[in-house]
Amino acid sequence: MSAPRIAVVGSINLDLVVRAPHLPAPGETVGGATFARYPGGKGANQALAARRLGAEVALWGCVGADAFAGEALALLRADGVNLDHCRARDDAPTGVALIAVAESSENQIVVAPGANALLAPSDVGAIEADALLCQLEVPVETNLAAAQSFHGFFAINLAPAAPVPDALIARADLVTVNEGEAACYGDALSAAKSMVAITYGAEGATLFRQGEEIARARPPKIVARDTTGAGDTFSAALTLALIEGSAPEAALTFACIAGALAATREGAQPAMPTRAEVDALLART
Repeated sequence: MSAPRIAVVGSINLDLVVRAPHLPAPGETVGGATFARYPGGKGANQALAARRLGAEVALWGCVGADAFAGEALALLRADGVNLDHCRARDDAPTGVALIAVAESSENQIVVAPGANALLAPSDVGAIEADALLCQLEVPVETNLAAAQSFHGFFAINLAPAAPVPDALIARADLVTVNEGEAACYGDALSAAKSMVAITYGAEGATLFRQGEEIARARPPKIVARDTTGAGDTFSAALTLALIEGSAPEAALTFACIAGALAATREGAQPAMPTRAEVDALLART
């Protein structure tokens, strides 16, 4: 059986990450940190996660015509994500995320979108795939145009939380949010006809349909190292499991395990697990 095809429309960043004893309070300087650079961006993260979990993946996005672009695309290219639809812009830099990670694995993130903000509806065009996966780090009108012209399973990770048109949620087959984002959207999620997955960190996730709980799952106990990218891995994994035909509870369990594994290693994209790793842990739970 051929691998499911997932199209991702979304952001591409280079993550500049410092690990510190604790996260700074306003006005505080925290010393003793270490520094690393990793490919990132919610779109790129979800594309790579889906690819490592076994999907054929194509990514639509924008980078700058600068030195950061090659680094930002390196792991996607190495893992075989189709980058034919990624544009290099000479009028904006590659997006950058400044990430501080505490020893507790909690993080703070500030994003300078750069070229991601220039991804236009005309850059997307017709998409043929089994599923389309979007997030909110590119213009919302681009997500809406892609969703309305696409005829397959449409999943959107409503993150980071931002105002969205009702039509975007109405078009979705699957919405994923974390607990804080769910509070921001409130009744809009309860009224959605789609499935809505809400994540609660170490407490797992719950899947709803029209406000009614249909599945609940908890991740395995792990030692979290860096939670950056864990939510992106969850969104990609849940989308993939559902289009593969898994029942809601099985799909949610698969996604929780994938997200948990992503939190056990440093960096967003370098930490993302393979299908074999997820299946091996799934077999032990």
